[in-house]
Amino acid sequence: MINESLSNINLIGFIFTMTMGLLMLFLPRRFAVLPIIMTACFITLGQVFNIASLNFTMFRIIIFFGCIRIIIRKEAFSIRWQPVDKILAAYVIVSATAYLFLRNGSSEAFINQLGFVLNSLFLYIIFRALINDMEDINAIFKMIALVAVPLAAAMILEKVTGRNLFSTFGGVSEFTMVRDGKIRAQGAFAHPILAGTFGATCLPFMLALWYQSKKTKLIAGIGIISTTIITTTTASSGPVVTYIFVLIGMAMWRVRDYLRFVLWGILLSLIGLHIVMKAPVWALIGKMSEVIGGTGWHRVALIDAAISHFGEWWMLGTDYTRHWMPTGVTWSEKHTDITNQFISVGINGGIIALILFVAIIIYCFKNIGRKLKEIGSTQLTVKFAIWCIGVSLVGHLVSFTSVRYFDQIIVFWYLILAMITTVSIIPAETLLSNAPADADIYKKEKKL
Repeated sequence: MINESLSNINLIGFIFTMTMGLLMLFLPRRFAVLPIIMTACFITLGQVFNIASLNFTMFRIIIFFGCIRIIIRKEAFSIRWQPVDKILAAYVIVSATAYLFLRNGSSEAFINQLGFVLNSLFLYIIFRALINDMEDINAIFKMIALVAVPLAAAMILEKVTGRNLFSTFGGVSEFTMVRDGKIRAQGAFAHPILAGTFGATCLPFMLALWYQSKKTKLIAGIGIISTTIITTTTASSGPVVTYIFVLIGMAMWRVRDYLRFVLWGILLSLIGLHIVMKAPVWALIGKMSEVIGGTGWHRVALIDAAISHFGEWWMLGTDYTRHWMPTGVTWSEKHTDITNQFISVGINGGIIALILFVAIIIYCFKNIGRKLKEIGSTQLTVKFAIWCIGVSLVGHLVSFTSVRYFDQIIVFWYLILAMITTVSIIPAETLLSNAPADADIYKKEKKL
């Protein structure tokens, strides 16, 4: 039974969602990811269809269409399960179980975790079924570049006028958030930081296109400009820091042959700083915010609080964090503002869920490193594209220290995990044989 009082969907949102759903069903596999990307970038979570007390956002409805597609077309049965797939499934199961157990299996908690499973595991499986080779990944790069253009234009308009066009869908305010006199555009995303994170973490994909071939330079250039606009119009320090780390990651391409030594050097430096500094090494987050702005002090204090209150959340998580920090949140009397994805995972699922979450990330980096080593120096275009995927993953990790992924940004998190897993199982000879025909690897080596 539809509860009209709790449903919030307008005609535009309904038509858009149904169109995306049909595209999800009938587009060729290589382009079937496009409806998910477009829905994530253009439809807010405010568009909700309520049936029997279950809230279905337009994003979740598209996931349902995706599940129907991969089952009918038998694309789901072609998935070759890898360690990352199994660990991710375990992470979702452990998190959901801990969440339910802590809340005595209440119906509200059960419904909440149904949404979590749908938004995570089901979404990831759809991506794994649809992304089979490097050509699929390159197509996704182009899709994101094209989708970023109208989103960037809308965010420029929002920055200039202080009004959000996407407010017509609900879920975001008509009048854009302002902090320290700066308008913080957010587009269809639930928060400016999450919108900026999308832009910053997608920049490497645009750079991969730029060095792919002459034919892709135009779309790559447009994508670079658009993702940069999306990042900067949010006026948020978190995405700016992520953007900076992404650029550093791209610059490290030049020392890729010595990457192990560089990473060990960074790790030892951090350990050394932790020993000699009066404050813990993560206090550098606060120092950075003193330079570029933001609330780094809150993020540092939150990490301190999570450590000092470890006994409260390590087993099954916790449903009360208000006493951790001086300030709370408007949407709950029980919680403080959890602006850290790692801490959020621990709070919702306990230490086992956090370990599994970190294991996913470690395996992804190992897969990238292994594939880069397999390719060698025979085809730099392909190798650089895989490097860019790895840099995007780094960007997400940087963002994790400043925000909790609670809206459609999760699409791009599970998308990159699926891309990395797919790359890891593609034979090196296949990657090399499918390289762009007009790629001049020697010329690109000088540029890169």
